[in-house]
Amino acid sequence: MSRILLEVCCGSADDVIQAHRAGADRAELNCDLFHGGLTPSLGELVVAKRETGMKLIAMVRPREGGFCYTQAEFATAVEDAKLLLAHGADGLAFGFLHEDGTLDRGRTQVLAELAREAGREAVFHRAIDVVPDWREALDALIELGVTRVLTSGQEPDVPQGADTIREMIAYAAGRIEILPGGGVKARNMERVIRETGCTQLHLSGHRQAVDPSAANSRAIHYGGCLYPPEDRFRVVDGEYIGGLVSRLKRP
Repeated sequence: MSRILLEVCCGSADDVIQAHRAGADRAELNCDLFHGGLTPSLGELVVAKRETGMKLIAMVRPREGGFCYTQAEFATAVEDAKLLLAHGADGLAFGFLHEDGTLDRGRTQVLAELAREAGREAVFHRAIDVVPDWREALDALIELGVTRVLTSGQEPDVPQGADTIREMIAYAAGRIEILPGGGVKARNMERVIRETGCTQLHLSGHRQAVDPSAANSRAIHYGGCLYPPEDRFRVVDGEYIGGLVSRLKRP
């Protein structure tokens, strides 16, 4: 197997530290992974970069639920992007669409130029998976100088979208990177690589962790109507990621 670059989806500085220790090549830093990943705090970015020095792509997403934002939300995204770049982000992950799901070229250009002017990468995230014509969107992103697209091949996960991802890679022809992400697991990783022809992968590998400080009263909850246990949270599983890295490095 050729060397495959591994990017780990992280929701905290601790996640990045675990991914780094496990040998991952790159991390995408978010907060609120439950909602698909939102803009992380500057503190998370600064600590993650200071503790690991690894390549970090910072998510710029002002809220959950779609990719067509109000003027205030987009203005927030622009200011967040500037701050993230100023505090060490090696790239920005973002996605802007119109209400009809087509690419918002104007807003995409703004963040792509911010990244390019800073000498960093611009990554269009899985908003690409809901556009009506991915070829048209890729052409526009290439023209705007976007570095990479994160995609599940317009399907719920990468294994289901493998054929489309292979088509995307062929269509891109080296003009833009195609990064498969979404539903990549230890059990399907080799098949995904074989069926898509990809040279990099994006995945998460979390385990449940326990913080007993909130366990004295199971009836108290601090947010959300789903009411998950307040003493449980998720962190990157370093052993799991390390196992994947070892497999990817095998000749």
